Amino acid sequence: MIIDQILKVKGTGVTTVSAAERIDTVARLLDDAKIGAVVAVSETGDVAGVLSERDIVRQLARHGESALGLPVSDAMTRDVITGTPTDTLEHCLSVMTDRRIRHLPILKDGRLAGIISIGDLVKWKIAETEAEAESLKSYLAS
Repeated sequence: MIIDQILKVKGTGVTTVSAAERIDTVARLLDDAKIGAVVAVSETGDVAGVLSERDIVRQLARHGESALGLPVSDAMTRDVITGTPTDTLEHCLSVMTDRRIRHLPILKDGRLAGIISIGDLVKWKIAETEAEAESLKSYLAS
């Protein structure tokens, strides 16, 4: 299975913020949207970074409550690992596991085309495995 197939079902919407936005505002956004990360974009729409719940917690541990007033650019991960719509589910799972990341922006022709989480991939992998098992059972029963 390739990522494009997952995005067609999941959708391609990505919650983005400016890197200048304050962390407290983004924390509320994460909570309201029930998501674990946002993509920070430049004025031209290019991916500038990813801000996750973990990034916010790290800033709180380092700076206390004052971290909430910092801009996203101070806390975001700048070296963003990305995928493409033609990557396989297995490849993305491997990358995310090896790099210990939970969110993977998907770029098509250098532009943001979606985002997948490790949870999305695990869900699809389980469904794929269950379908294969059912297919094998049907084959053996016939």
